[in-house]
Amino acid sequence: MTSHTTTAFSLKTWLALARAPFHSVGVLPFVLGTALAWKTGQPVNLAVFGMGLTAVVLIMLTTYLNGEYNDIAEDTLVGQLGPHPFSGGSEVLVRQEVPAAWVRAVSYAAVGLAALLGLIIWIGFRTGPWTIPLGAAGMVAGFYYSARPLRWVEWGIGELLIGFCYGWLTVASAFYIQTGTLIPLVHWMALPIALTIFNVILLNEFPDYPADRAVNKANLVVRLGPERARYVYSAAAVLSWILFVLAVRQGLPARAYLFYLPVVAASATVVALLFRRRDQERATLMVMCGLTILTNLGTTLAFLLALL
Repeated sequence: MTSHTTTAFSLKTWLALARAPFHSVGVLPFVLGTALAWKTGQPVNLAVFGMGLTAVVLIMLTTYLNGEYNDIAEDTLVGQLGPHPFSGGSEVLVRQEVPAAWVRAVSYAAVGLAALLGLIIWIGFRTGPWTIPLGAAGMVAGFYYSARPLRWVEWGIGELLIGFCYGWLTVASAFYIQTGTLIPLVHWMALPIALTIFNVILLNEFPDYPADRAVNKANLVVRLGPERARYVYSAAAVLSWILFVLAVRQGLPARAYLFYLPVVAASATVVALLFRRRDQERATLMVMCGLTILTNLGTTLAFLLALL
């Protein structure tokens, strides 16, 4: 057996392809939606929760794998600029450690399994008529984020769809399949989460900007340019702070503010660094990307801790 084949069957290699640590940005909002359902007095069906969470992970998996498969050209260019943990993909396909056809096949299998789980949840547990539309929205947005012919990332709306899917859709879907309905607090809580994950994607495009522009990958940073993208990021960050306060005022315990204080500090630090153009320093940009992910996770955790 060749070393190439050995690498292709390596669990570590496939975990890198799957971008396993980044699944947390979808898992936590789903847990939050379930916790909110429980907090409203609805008994949580653990089977529905488990299958729903698995479907979310599978949709994230197909999203990341399609990104690896369809972005080889720009990932190759990004890799030439130096390693960056938040951009450029895993570089597994760039290094040809796994056949690209295998990655594509697994992405199809993942979205197919997610669809099957959605049908089981809907038919087997009678979770309501919106179960399938909610799941289908996530599958179409995730699968075609990078995949052709739609390839949302090149339309300048990919970042917005990520905000929708990892913000509102995961929270709303988790709540809906437990309760069969939606309440206003779902939307209020989802909005700041959506804005922070939007900023995660936006800032992660900064180190990719030269490579993305070279291959005509017209994402939002390429369309706006880094200068205007800085203002978009900052506006989204400030709006997320305001919306968090408004969400808490819908009936959440005031202790949510205490949990949110370090999140605001991290977010404000990134905004300050952007206004000082520190994103042009590659090492500083890595720190800013990390703080932005922590801001997203921290926003969700602040809500979750307040509920529990």
